[in-house]
Amino acid sequence: MSTRPVVVLAEELSPATVEALGPDFEIRQSDGTDKPRLFADIAEADALMVRSATKVDAELLSHARQLKVVARAGVGLDNVDIPAATSAGVMVVNAPTSNVLSAAELTCGHILGLARNISPAHQALKAGEWKRSRYTGVELSEKTLGVIGLGRIGGLVAERMAAFGMEILAYDPYVTSARAHQLGAKLVSLDELYARADVVTIHMPKTPETVGMLNADAFAKMKDSVFLINVARGGLIDEADLEAALAAGTIGGAAVDVFATEPATDLPFFSHESVVVTPHLGASTHEAQEKAGVSVARSVRLALDGELVPDAVNVAGGAIDQLVRPGIPLMERLGRVLTALATDALTDIETEAAGEIAELNVSALQLAALKGVFTDVVNDPVSYVNAPVLAEQRGISTRLTTTTEVEDYRNALTIRAATSSGEQLSVRGTLTGPKQIQKIVGINGYDLEITLTDHLVVFEYGDRPGVVGTLGRILGEHQVNIAGMQVSQNTKEGRALAVLAVDTALPAGVLEAIASEVNAALAAEVDLEES
Repeated sequence: MSTRPVVVLAEELSPATVEALGPDFEIRQSDGTDKPRLFADIAEADALMVRSATKVDAELLSHARQLKVVARAGVGLDNVDIPAATSAGVMVVNAPTSNVLSAAELTCGHILGLARNISPAHQALKAGEWKRSRYTGVELSEKTLGVIGLGRIGGLVAERMAAFGMEILAYDPYVTSARAHQLGAKLVSLDELYARADVVTIHMPKTPETVGMLNADAFAKMKDSVFLINVARGGLIDEADLEAALAAGTIGGAAVDVFATEPATDLPFFSHESVVVTPHLGASTHEAQEKAGVSVARSVRLALDGELVPDAVNVAGGAIDQLVRPGIPLMERLGRVLTALATDALTDIETEAAGEIAELNVSALQLAALKGVFTDVVNDPVSYVNAPVLAEQRGISTRLTTTTEVEDYRNALTIRAATSSGEQLSVRGTLTGPKQIQKIVGINGYDLEITLTDHLVVFEYGDRPGVVGTLGRILGEHQVNIAGMQVSQNTKEGRALAVLAVDTALPAGVLEAIASEVNAALAAEVDLEES
């Protein structure tokens, strides 16, 4: 067994990727196309890094005993079963921005290639044929480019082709007119784009709504001379309809880099001279491969350090502000305290962030709270990924609330819960001082302030003299040292809550003995020590 986390590379990745991982991991090379070998190699893996050839599905994940993260060194995730990974508590990360420049430049190259017949002219001349008149092209200046999807790649294409003097029309329901204007584009309806564009390039994600989006109906609305470009996702163009339109001469040509099924080497529309095809080269530049590998290597490091990862596709939260980050381990520990206090199944969990922190994105704190709640009650590993799934499977409603109003502390984090018996629970914590010391400042409505140590004992009882002495006497008899103690009173109801920080876990039977002697309504031991 390795003493360092094991990272399995299922495909060949760049030296810069391995260098970005650093010396803290044991790197093992495998073969994603050899299932038996990969099944054996992944058994001890903490992280799996792939590109596009390795299929990460439920079968593969079932062989992984301690896998925490799957990293795809690229943009697409068609080869990763995200729901299966989520159910297994495995984070999935990719490199969403690594290939944007490469894909945009390839798109521009295809536009120029179609306009000037570069590919067929090249093939003819290499075959010994001089056909100047046959391959007369068109200028791009004063032509119209229709960009479907004005995201990162579409935006880069728009900016670059505007420099050729093209008018840029764009369709994207999620982009504002102001943003389109910044990119030199005008937002129009899809039908107007089809009718006016001399070149149509698509940069949409592959979804049930976009598969086959460019089909016979769309082609019928376009100019007979239109050029179509797809460097985005295979299947966005209906390949059978494309072949029919090319055969009928109702479109001028097409450049396609991605296909519904890959590898694709003999599709019918390949035979047309007005078609240029490339074997999924959108991200195939040295620079893009370096960026993708280095990006996911950094994400793997974060994931194996127990951090949330901004590029994780199956974890809500996104980028975590530096002011929020220290609250994540605190909230996780508060969740474990809450679980220790509960005597029945939870039915409702509310996570609250109060104070200055409430003005930031604190969604990561809810994930941490849920991870803490389930850590000590389920047998399978709990992660930021599957904690929300565990709550959903158990019918537990969850919500996140924020407020800038808080008394006594700059920020306070609270978890409230209801149980099946109607019991109401709450645990409140904060971070204090330059060292950001974790403290509990409230339990079930009792105000207190005690450092959140690895071993805590909590008792609620009828407030009366002698109880504190009883607690100290019994713990002393069993050689348990008290490192700190807070008692909070509810004078209206004549109740008190004692929270003790102790150096070690209690010997068997001690908690029950104390609870019996002081007639405690609540007795709980919290063990937060990492195993």
